[in-house]
Amino acid sequence: MLTKRIIPCLDIKNGRTVKGINFLDLRDAGDPVELAKFYSENGADELVFLDISATEERRRTLAELVLKVAETINIPFTVGGGISSVEDVEILLNNGADKISVNSSAVRNPQLINELASRFGSQCIVVAIDAKQIQGKWKVHLMGGKKPTELDLFEWAKEVEKRGAGEILFTSMDHDGTKNGFANDALAKLSTALNIPIIASGGAGTIQHFADTFIKGKADAALAASVFHFKKIIISELKNKLKTQGIAVRSTRCERRTTNDELRATNYERRVKSDEV
Repeated sequence: MLTKRIIPCLDIKNGRTVKGINFLDLRDAGDPVELAKFYSENGADELVFLDISATEERRRTLAELVLKVAETINIPFTVGGGISSVEDVEILLNNGADKISVNSSAVRNPQLINELASRFGSQCIVVAIDAKQIQGKWKVHLMGGKKPTELDLFEWAKEVEKRGAGEILFTSMDHDGTKNGFANDALAKLSTALNIPIIASGGAGTIQHFADTFIKGKADAALAASVFHFKKIIISELKNKLKTQGIAVRSTRCERRTTNDELRATNYERRVKSDEV
């Protein structure tokens, strides 16, 4: 049985971790390096770092901060925000990222997914999709949720899988920061339609919400921010509760270190082969 993953998310703006509600009203949540170290040492399976203003400000992800975070953790590390080229990805992988996440740039240039998957391998490529319901239909949004599109969530998800994405990070803008639970109906539909892992994001408020998204939403991983940043939920306690409901979760630091070392080794071998080509 594949284990479910618990993933804290660091939303970064001006070098600080922030968190809001429905992508608005951001407040400071702490130093990203300190938070990353804490999560790495206290049961997180992976860590996601999203530079949420990079695309809007038309700049690259904060590579130096990525390096500082990578140096403090020993769990798989996904980085996103402002990524629009092979060169951007190379910089981040060289600075310690294990996987990268693309969102707005993938919608504007879908071929980018193909290029990145071909160069670095699908297991390295996460496509993040921010969506909200408009007149009963899930519509994809860009630029940190500020720009709506006519793209349908489910059709876009199918396309990114075909283009080589290894995972999808789906954030429900309607649920983000509300602490009312994940968008489990949409998640279940995505999980049923696709053959790649789905990471649930947006709405975590209680331990039961995590259990529900794994059972009802069929998610492969659950990502959260404020409930972890402000210690409303402790990851070790969360995992123990999930186990009592028969949900398989990773538990040992040894398992996490092995997974991370294997991923880093795979990424290194892939970059060497790409350079040789």
